[in-house]
Amino acid sequence: MVDSARTVEAVESWGFAGDAVAVSADVVAEALRARIADGKLESLLESSTGRVLFVVSNAERAMVMLLEHPGDPGEHATDPGAEDWSDGFVLSNGQADEYPDADTVPLDEALRIVRHILATGRPPADAAWVVDR
Repeated sequence: MVDSARTVEAVESWGFAGDAVAVSADVVAEALRARIADGKLESLLESSTGRVLFVVSNAERAMVMLLEHPGDPGEHATDPGAEDWSDGFVLSNGQADEYPDADTVPLDEALRIVRHILATGRPPADAAWVVDR
C-alpha cells in the first residue's frame, strides 16, 4: 500500500513566488514571520506540481488558501464561531482588505497549517478547513 501523503511529499517542493530556492516545512514558519516583520503581509508559495498556497496576514491573523491550479476557487482555513472582522490585510498591490475572522485564523495556527501542507501536501486533519470548489 502506498502512503499518498508520502508520495506528495516526495515529489512536491515549494518555494516563494519569484524565488528559485525551495523552502522546507521546517523553515517556512520562520520565513513567513520574517516576511511579515518586513511588511510583506502577502506571500505566495508555489508548488513544483502547480499548486499555490496564498497567505495574507495582518500580523495577528492570516488567511490561508490552497489552490490546485490557476482559476481554482480553492479551499481555505477557517475559524468557526468567530464573529468579528479584522482589517490590515495588505496585498502586494497595496490594496488593504478586511475579512471576517471566520475566514482567517490566528497567525500561529496559520503557520502550523502551512508547515503541515508543505510537509504532507494537505492541511492538518484537526484544522478547520472549507473547500470552495
